[in-house]
Amino acid sequence: MTRTAAALLAAGLLLQACNGSDDTPAVAARPTALAKRPNILFIMADDLGYSDVGAFGGEISTPNLDALAAAGRLLTNHHTGTVCAITRSMLISGTDHHLVGEGTMGAPSDERRGLPGYEGYLNDRSLSLAQLLKDAGYHTYMAGKWHLGSNIPATGVAGSVPGSSGQTPDQWGFEQSYALLGGAATNHFAHETAGSKNYTENGAYVQPGQPGQPGGTGGSPAIFYSTDFYTQRLISYIDKNKGDGKPFLAYAAYTSPHWPLQVPEPWLSKYKGKYDDGYEAIRAARIAKQKQLGLIPQDFAAFEGEPDATASTPATTNNGSASAKYISAVHTVADGYSDYGAGRVNKKWASLTALEKKSQARYMEIYAGMVENLDYNIGLLIQHLKDIGEYDNTLIVFQSDNGAEGWPIASATTDPRATDEANAADAVYATLGTDNGLTSAKRLQYGLRWAEVSATPFRQSKGHFGEGGFGAPLIVHLPGQTKAEAQYAQFTHITDLTATFLDVAQVTLPTTPAPALINSTTGVDQNKGKVVYDNRYVYPVTGKTLLQVLLGNKTDTVRTAAFGEESYGRAQITSADGKWKALWTEPPVGPLDGHWQLYDVSKDRGENIDLSASNAAQLKALTDQWNSYMTNVGGVEPLRPQGYY
Repeated sequence: MTRTAAALLAAGLLLQACNGSDDTPAVAARPTALAKRPNILFIMADDLGYSDVGAFGGEISTPNLDALAAAGRLLTNHHTGTVCAITRSMLISGTDHHLVGEGTMGAPSDERRGLPGYEGYLNDRSLSLAQLLKDAGYHTYMAGKWHLGSNIPATGVAGSVPGSSGQTPDQWGFEQSYALLGGAATNHFAHETAGSKNYTENGAYVQPGQPGQPGGTGGSPAIFYSTDFYTQRLISYIDKNKGDGKPFLAYAAYTSPHWPLQVPEPWLSKYKGKYDDGYEAIRAARIAKQKQLGLIPQDFAAFEGEPDATASTPATTNNGSASAKYISAVHTVADGYSDYGAGRVNKKWASLTALEKKSQARYMEIYAGMVENLDYNIGLLIQHLKDIGEYDNTLIVFQSDNGAEGWPIASATTDPRATDEANAADAVYATLGTDNGLTSAKRLQYGLRWAEVSATPFRQSKGHFGEGGFGAPLIVHLPGQTKAEAQYAQFTHITDLTATFLDVAQVTLPTTPAPALINSTTGVDQNKGKVVYDNRYVYPVTGKTLLQVLLGNKTDTVRTAAFGEESYGRAQITSADGKWKALWTEPPVGPLDGHWQLYDVSKDRGENIDLSASNAAQLKALTDQWNSYMTNVGGVEPLRPQGYY
């Protein structure tokens, strides 16, 4: 038996025991309280799907994460934002993204541009997890993707932006940081141009790939590959203050497996032939493994997949015109709204040509290699903690930043056949996933169907509020924990992790109300709900700590109110007891008549049976709560709801 298989079998046996498939309950070694303030290692993958990790049902080799799960706990009903910047803003602030500047990912291009909460960067009304921890005596380190603002302070030094305030990690409490400022690397192997402003280290612009810098002539390391580099940089930050008695927060904000799909050997070649059977076969195998592991019950009705769509369905006649009236979560057909855009091309495996299959299988092979390389680097981080004697005093948390990335390799409404078949040509095929040596690598994505596989057993992908779009894998390992705890299947959210980290660090949260600031035109108190911190008026952390859950002192939900969300005009609200979920997606991805869908996610988390017609009162109660949520956070529904692809 291979090491990976053994680890998975151990994890599976522990999970089954924890979920009642064995008459003898699992004996779990866990602390009943934390002896002292622990270090915190928070690891975030980028666009990783719910089922990609072995412990969550995937076939990709992830022995280090599987081992962490086998000695920790899976939180199987965890949620994020629908896209990366939104999630990251809520992690840092501990509250809703509309309040702190990321109402959309970056500043919107529609009528909401310039509105409060839509600045496109972390605004000055936000608390900062790192600053709170730093002020409480923690070292604070970060390496990887920031995506919450790009300007460095206007100091008059080279690279600063006149009149700008700082938006980079060093301005938000990270004492050491090496950050990719935007949402994606154009090349995971860097090759930045001289003077580029895509990366900073400790508040100064840097250019990996330039002479004397990482990946450049005379620089160290000689080769910059994002996942490998961020790991070693974070380790170097930890070691700078090793042994001084202060705990640390280490935020490993990886950009893997986000496109462009690239990975060095041996991972680039490891999965050859693994995905030749196609989407449906891999998805079925993952569902079977999830049942075997006890992640889902044997009678779980997984989402069966989107219908085969070999051509785009047409948009309405007025689409794109000034007279268009788009159906939205607040504008219904009954109110005279009828317009929507064209449908997506989304082909099943049997509808692909042989050359399309060749390229599509290769995309997933490269993606899997990226995930295994990510796991390898996570293993290096964990081993380093053991080597320096800090593992048993570190809270380790791993999750993805959102659901799987389904961005099509061509436009959403265009058949990708020409692109895929061109990539299958021998000369091009041999270069897929490699470093082209340029600032911009070939933009290689794995598309809607492989994202559907990554989202197994759920529906939809990144950018959506189906469970596959904002449901994420979450693994938590407490300091000193040696055996798996039972899965926690209650609804949790990224803001709950913020609250948990502050709780374990024994941080006293600010509670002094901000003084009233009445808008003379509207009469609205612009400081309503804010508190005072560091001479600023900020929104408090609204996430709920999970510490007592993790310590085994609480088994029910930490939430007492319904949880609403909105992005790109898409919306959801989950009832306080976690049973009901109202979901809105624009047509034609959602219902053509634009109605809100309703699911009993306690029984149907695969979102197969829309109960809106038979439970009108329940649906209205939820949508009323959603409208209140939007008012409370200053959310504005766009006139045209549409995702970023």
